[in-house]
Amino acid sequence: MAAEALTVRREEIPPLESEPFLQRYLARLSALRHRPDASQVPGGESGRRTELHLLFDQLISETCGPGGAAPGGTRPEDVCEILVQACKLVPLNQEHLVNKVCQLIHQLLNRFPVIVDEESLKYLLPYFISALKQCSTWTHVEILQALAASVYNNGSKCQKYLPALLGGNGLLVQLSSPAQTDAELKRAAVLGMANICLSIPGQPYLEEPYRELCFQTFLSVLQSPKGSWVDDITFCMLLQNAMKGIQSLLNGGKMKLTQTDQLGSLLAVLKKCMFHGLPGLNIEMPAILYPALLPQYDSRSLVKQEKSDLSNVKQSGSRRKKPKGKPKKGMLGEELKGSQEGDGGGEVEKQTLRGDVQQDPNSDAWNRTSSDSHRSFVKDHLPPHALGWKRIGSSDSEYSDAEGGMQSKTRSFQAKVRQGALTCFLSTVKSMEKKILYGYWSAFVPDVPGIGSPQSVSLMTIALKDPSPKTRACALQVLSAILEGSKQFLSIAEDAHDHKRAFTPFSVTIACSIRELHRCLLLALVAESSSQTLTQIIKCLANLVLNAPYSRLKPGLLTRVWHQIKPYIRHKDVNVRVLSLTLLGAIVSAQAPLPEVHLLLRQPSSLGLSGGGSAAPRLGVCSSASGWRKEAQGEPPLPVENVPAEPCWLLHLCISLVVLPREDCCSDSDAGCQATASIYEPSPIRLESLQVLALLVKGYFSLSQSYLLELGEVACKCMEETDLSIQLHGAKLLDELGVGIIQQRKPDQAVAPDQRVPVDLVVTFWTRMLNGPLPGALQNSQHPTLQTSTCNALSSILPEAFSGLPDDRQILCITILLGLNHSENPLVKAAAARALGVYVVFPCLQQDVMFVADTANAILNSLCDRSPNVRAKAAWSLGNLTDTLIINMELMGQSFQDEFSDLLLLKMLQLATDASKDKDKVKSNAVRALGNLLHFLQPSHIANPRFSQPIEESVHALISTVQSETTMKVRWNACYALGNVFKNPALLLGEAAWTGQAYSALSSVVKSCKNFKVRIKSAAALSVPAERKCYGTPEQFSQIWSALVVALRKSEEAEDFLEFKYSASLRTQLCHALLHLLSLVDEADLLAVRKAVAEHGEVIGAYMLQYLKSGVADEEVGIGENFSERDRSLERAVEHVRSVEELSEGCPMKRGTVAYLEDILKTHHGAAGLTEA
Repeated sequence: MAAEALTVRREEIPPLESEPFLQRYLARLSALRHRPDASQVPGGESGRRTELHLLFDQLISETCGPGGAAPGGTRPEDVCEILVQACKLVPLNQEHLVNKVCQLIHQLLNRFPVIVDEESLKYLLPYFISALKQCSTWTHVEILQALAASVYNNGSKCQKYLPALLGGNGLLVQLSSPAQTDAELKRAAVLGMANICLSIPGQPYLEEPYRELCFQTFLSVLQSPKGSWVDDITFCMLLQNAMKGIQSLLNGGKMKLTQTDQLGSLLAVLKKCMFHGLPGLNIEMPAILYPALLPQYDSRSLVKQEKSDLSNVKQSGSRRKKPKGKPKKGMLGEELKGSQEGDGGGEVEKQTLRGDVQQDPNSDAWNRTSSDSHRSFVKDHLPPHALGWKRIGSSDSEYSDAEGGMQSKTRSFQAKVRQGALTCFLSTVKSMEKKILYGYWSAFVPDVPGIGSPQSVSLMTIALKDPSPKTRACALQVLSAILEGSKQFLSIAEDAHDHKRAFTPFSVTIACSIRELHRCLLLALVAESSSQTLTQIIKCLANLVLNAPYSRLKPGLLTRVWHQIKPYIRHKDVNVRVLSLTLLGAIVSAQAPLPEVHLLLRQPSSLGLSGGGSAAPRLGVCSSASGWRKEAQGEPPLPVENVPAEPCWLLHLCISLVVLPREDCCSDSDAGCQATASIYEPSPIRLESLQVLALLVKGYFSLSQSYLLELGEVACKCMEETDLSIQLHGAKLLDELGVGIIQQRKPDQAVAPDQRVPVDLVVTFWTRMLNGPLPGALQNSQHPTLQTSTCNALSSILPEAFSGLPDDRQILCITILLGLNHSENPLVKAAAARALGVYVVFPCLQQDVMFVADTANAILNSLCDRSPNVRAKAAWSLGNLTDTLIINMELMGQSFQDEFSDLLLLKMLQLATDASKDKDKVKSNAVRALGNLLHFLQPSHIANPRFSQPIEESVHALISTVQSETTMKVRWNACYALGNVFKNPALLLGEAAWTGQAYSALSSVVKSCKNFKVRIKSAAALSVPAERKCYGTPEQFSQIWSALVVALRKSEEAEDFLEFKYSASLRTQLCHALLHLLSLVDEADLLAVRKAVAEHGEVIGAYMLQYLKSGVADEEVGIGENFSERDRSLERAVEHVRSVEELSEGCPMKRGTVAYLEDILKTHHGAAGLTEA
């Protein structure tokens, strides 16, 4: 049998001179081609055949084995030329030579990293097709292997030959059909088909009919049982090739499995292959897996009755035994040559997952496998895409009896099948929609077994029981991919309360599954001895922690994870240490703040460290922070309850890992230590520690605030370093500290004043930052990303603390930000524009006319930038700036308006109008700014001819935005802006030409917009004018009144169910607007009012009573009325309408509106009296 095992890794091949080697053979082949006819030379045809045999044998022997010619420096065109020249010398009637030249082609393409060019394919493929048709069947295996090697990554170049290979009677289709009894031949044909399916990004994919035919062929191969005449290894290779083909279709071919039967058949056969040859387990699967809510039945026959996982899994001191002796060469080579087609068509992972041979995670040899680049610690892909999938083949002699014999070889190939099935399943998971994937949750994720029932097999069965660490890692990677993005699905889980029902709700079933996942993953963590597999277990745990709804589950799950991961923080392998910190970061960021995690963070550092005492952090870090304490001695101390009895273990661990020298520079498997001899921990560990600190500050600031000065010192030390990544993470930590301080003082945060960080301490904190490395980082133009991060940090200064900074530090901040606003880098410019927008609302700065003017000019400069991101940030800042103008107008009156430049105001109006026609992210804040600017204008501005056209254009821009089909946020802001415009009496609302258009736009939106928040703001805008003349003619007033009545009647009609939560707020605003109009009504307007009362009085009355007595939260309405104010609004409306009707002449019927309103008021007072009684 032509072996399909592996070639030796290329990097292990000693270099030889390949150029002369190939040129020498090319010359000999060329000489043979140009010789006279064979009949005219000594020896005749027989001599020529003998010479070709010898030449091919020499070439094969020089390229095989560890001592063969090296691929380095080989020109692809030379290899392709040798292949073509060799085929031209071999006629198809000389079958032994055909067999040997195909063996040579297979060998060369397996040896050298060469993709056959299109010109060579034009000769080789017809040659192979003709050979398969004309030569005897005994040659077909070698021919097919040569064909498979040639078409690898060349599927798009084979279009011309696909009918002959994959057509209805195509050669590969016939040779891989169920009727084919020669397993070797079938294996080789399936390999060729799989390689044709392999696609390169950017090149045409296989056409749909061929994709479907290949998929069905591969699926049929996987579903076919093993014949008694087929040996185990050949069958394993056949399964591998079929799974590689399916994976190529799913990855490179972008094939989508839309049919339930098609997907179910694939998942069923992949689940069966996942357990192929697994000792002690043999499962029988149905032909199709159907999506189901509850676990499906799957029968399994146990060779041995497995004991409970708890009793079976030993503690870390007695892990799986390592095999004695050296690893088997072939077995190790096979494991090293794992392959995976990533989404990008072959993304290579730096880490190498070892084979079945257990390596000591503490050994030097194991440690040397780690990479010093940070990317190698965070990539989450299966083993690298390798040329081993291109051509499977090596000598059977790689497995000798002395090296383990056939049984060991069979186990290795069975493990490869399981790995291939998991790799293929990972591609399937990535190609499926999440809502479809989770229909098969119970088929692959463990669940708590029923009473008397065995545990169903799942991915965790492999992770716990498979002898191959690489296979265990593959299973965990698939499980991690399933868990990734599962938050919405898992959010239905709930078991916080005891379940005592006759049936098990689905929420409880999912909760049980989550608990079982925690149990199994922690068992796997304790039992695992392979560092590479440990990383996958911890990644999987981190994904689970990030997606599980712990607030709906009984506490305790995170506590067990917390205590079991602690010892691994001082693991010998840097990958494991980094991911242990990642998991701790996931715990502190999961639905923060959680009471369970808060308790864990407050626990003494001595708890939960059994077996991992070395993980205890070294305290006393950041000694320089004591100087800060001395600076702030005069301030009141933090409350006792805010300071834990012992320091926060996690916080001090992360600080020590970032700033303290490592205990033993050579104790870790970090390549960086060998190269740079750094006194600190490896960079990935320090970076992950900084991320955990940032997450800890973000989620549990009440606990972290006790260490504000120490954390500030950490940020300073990081920004002083030369490593850009460390500097960026230090700036991020500083930003989170600033945001945490600000969040404490927000009205919606129930933090008592004595629980907040004192302002004096915040001033000390920021003074140290601004006297330290922060200004230098802000001005470091060589690293724009660092400037961006520090800009964001600078914008998180507490306004009260900013006013307490020394004057020179305040000026420094403002000067740097104004300068960075002119940066050529769009990220820096956007961050500076945003920071200026934050500063312009600081109470200590917003009344400084010069600062406001300088900020306005800077923001307007950014508003004209080419970058959409810069314009979006500038528009947001312009909105804040105009808010400041309104505040100053109300606080300072005419004095501020007189000092502010008319030319600057005109420029702001013009550029904001232009920005209102930009992208939605710019437009939403541009219209907000327009509303404020039009509100700010004074009679002198409006009378100025230079303002006339800009004012007209800006108002029409708002009206068109309200009527447009843009995003709802933009329309919401436009309605709000029109309401601000209506507040300016100098604009002569009611007389201006645009009045009717503005009211018509708002009336249309309040009746028909599908978004209730837009309706609310339009109703609010319609209730802004304070005088009757502002509403224009009686006809205009009637249209507005009728629109509000229609909107009230339709306030419960929503296209989107999510809008119903705003319906009560909408009715509140509509009733407020109606009462406001009634309080301004004229005699000419009474006709429209009476008509509405006559036709819809009952509905209006019911909603009005509800408005008067309801306790609706008005955060979406913004009215801010209490019950008594609503009563007075109705009373004022009654009195005003009565006075209007008393002045009118005619029949008493006109007094019906007053009677109607009095009835509403009487009914309300009666209901209120009964409630009080």
